[in-house]
Amino acid sequence: MDHGLKETLLHSQPLVEGVLLKVYRDTVRLPDGRTAIREWIRHPGAAIAVPLFPDGSTILVRQFRYAVGKSFLEVPAGKLDHPEADPEETARRELAEETGYRAGKLTFLARFYPCIGYSNEVMYLYLAEELEPVVSHAEEDEFLEPVRLPWTEALDRIYRNEIEDMKSMLALLLVDRFLTIRNAP
Repeated sequence: MDHGLKETLLHSQPLVEGVLLKVYRDTVRLPDGRTAIREWIRHPGAAIAVPLFPDGSTILVRQFRYAVGKSFLEVPAGKLDHPEADPEETARRELAEETGYRAGKLTFLARFYPCIGYSNEVMYLYLAEELEPVVSHAEEDEFLEPVRLPWTEALDRIYRNEIEDMKSMLALLLVDRFLTIRNAP
């Protein structure tokens, strides 16, 4: 429901046709009839798999992020390869590629939009359990360092500002809430 706030597209101009992202400058009609410019990014979406081992540990991945110029500790995640891609299959693939583990059980927890002010990207969050080791095959241009941590340590790193990536912060906190509810008497 748009509550009378909907903006109507009048004209769309592609600005960048990248490999991953497409950038547009749109002219829209505002609810009061005036026009405005909206610049936004089309993103294929992504899937997140937060691994949880029976001992209560998880695996995060350290990865250099060029746009910010530093390494981040993140949850395993990756983009959907095409518009019809299945987020669950993407989560399974990314988990195996980035951590070397396959999930026997994936539980869907949430769908969220990380950057609604300038992107249509949607992320799908899964809890990955019943983990089995597999041969890891990271993508050719992807360099990762898997980091296994106790669950409480992963959460503590959020509060110590050592995990700064928004998707990772939200994913870990949502999984923690799910586990709290699931394990309640």
